[in-house]
Amino acid sequence: MEQTVSYLEHAEDVLDRWLAWRERGGVALIIVTTIEGGAVRAPGAMMAVAEDGETAGYISGGCIDADVVLQAQAAIKAGKARALRYGAGSPFTDLPLPCGGAIEVTVLPDANPETLRACHDRLVARETVRLSITPEGTVSLDPAASADSSSFHYTPKLRLRIAGRGADCLALARAAEATGIETTLWLPDGDDADQATRMGLAEPVRLKTPNDLPPAEDDAWTAFVLAFHDRDWETGLLTQALAGPAFYIGAIGSRRTHARRCETLREAGQTAHQIARIRGPVGLIPSMRDASLLAVSILAEVIEAHQQKRRTPFARTALILLAAGQSQRFAAGDKLLASLTDQPIIDRASGALADETVGARIAVIGPDQDERAAALTKAGWQIVLNPHAAEGQSTSLKAGLDAAGQAEADIDAAMILLADMPCVPDAHLHALRDAMTPDKLAVMSATGDTRLPPAIFSRAVFDRLGALTGDTGAKRVFETLDNTATVALSPDQAVDIDTTDDLQQLEGLTHA
Repeated sequence: MEQTVSYLEHAEDVLDRWLAWRERGGVALIIVTTIEGGAVRAPGAMMAVAEDGETAGYISGGCIDADVVLQAQAAIKAGKARALRYGAGSPFTDLPLPCGGAIEVTVLPDANPETLRACHDRLVARETVRLSITPEGTVSLDPAASADSSSFHYTPKLRLRIAGRGADCLALARAAEATGIETTLWLPDGDDADQATRMGLAEPVRLKTPNDLPPAEDDAWTAFVLAFHDRDWETGLLTQALAGPAFYIGAIGSRRTHARRCETLREAGQTAHQIARIRGPVGLIPSMRDASLLAVSILAEVIEAHQQKRRTPFARTALILLAAGQSQRFAAGDKLLASLTDQPIIDRASGALADETVGARIAVIGPDQDERAAALTKAGWQIVLNPHAAEGQSTSLKAGLDAAGQAEADIDAAMILLADMPCVPDAHLHALRDAMTPDKLAVMSATGDTRLPPAIFSRAVFDRLGALTGDTGAKRVFETLDNTATVALSPDQAVDIDTTDDLQQLEGLTHA
């Protein structure tokens, strides 16, 4: 679909320009690595600068971009990466930042084109990607960033699909396309389609009957808005959207209309969990009566949901760290207190997603494990004591889920982690969360044909997880579910430590 706006805030667009300019000559990639205080752009924001000074993207509100262009051109000539700091603590005292904060950027005059093309192509393919930069200026796709590198998570662009009739859907499409959001209109009427053409909107998809819908191409970064005042269309379109992974589903209409709509969907076999995904009435401001203002209200709500998904993907996820194992097969005492490359295993486990905002951090331990409790508390985990830990893993899982149910945040999923798996990178946990789209009930890790933790489960199956008994893990429930997925975990990252031999072998792999 043709875009009316090429907005170059997004990494996909900046990398597209970088790759084109790389074909004709020198070009630098600038990445914001750190911000302090207020800043226009977030860490990871990109800018491309060609050797002739042509630019794509930006890294500030105009305070320092001109100087960054000059620095980039100089770096291209010198062929050497540069790390620059602006604002507080910067040597560039003539370029103060009005916000009083600081911005650090890395200028890469000769980044690896294969790496950046792979990053660009994955974003085009609607996949998330993680990019890391070393202090020396080496850029790599990042399944597991090294300790001295900066790592940035990039997501595909927001897409919007609107199905409806009349002024509401046309006004929403016009507002969305004006901001550069790729928008698809589904319209049943020829008059609306003609009006969309006159407004300069993209060619709409024509709807025939409510029982003969075209296939939807929603993905995890798609928002769907139903803009019909027509009950004949609602059930089919919403049922179709609920069967997919769209991160946002909204429907216009009054509260009474929405209640009636939900009851119809319930009678059609939709679960309460699925129906709860539908936002209605839509919009940040209720009861808007003008199509143009309703469009702004809806678009603001969609963007808010998108930003929450991008910036705080774990905000409604409870991390449950199972750390109540008895170490019965470990000959050298408590295995979680043993060291791996001079760091206790328990410290490695407690560092999972340390920089992320999460719904809850719950660590389940057994009796007489005070040293574990001290280490986990220091790392910011809520300690849950399971007095029945010796009866099997299911008791620890239930204790963690019970605590998640009492968390202050509105928890919609639980990620289950094992403390004796110290090599799982945060990038894999992000991949699990990304794969846990609203239509999924669970996502597990997989090494070959073996399914294993870490795993993430929807709140809709918490009761089934809590009903497990004995030394049974969440995999038992996973195998009974239909809407699931798996994410590959390499064998060296999937290692768990049960014996001293396991630890010695893992030490050898780590040193190698």
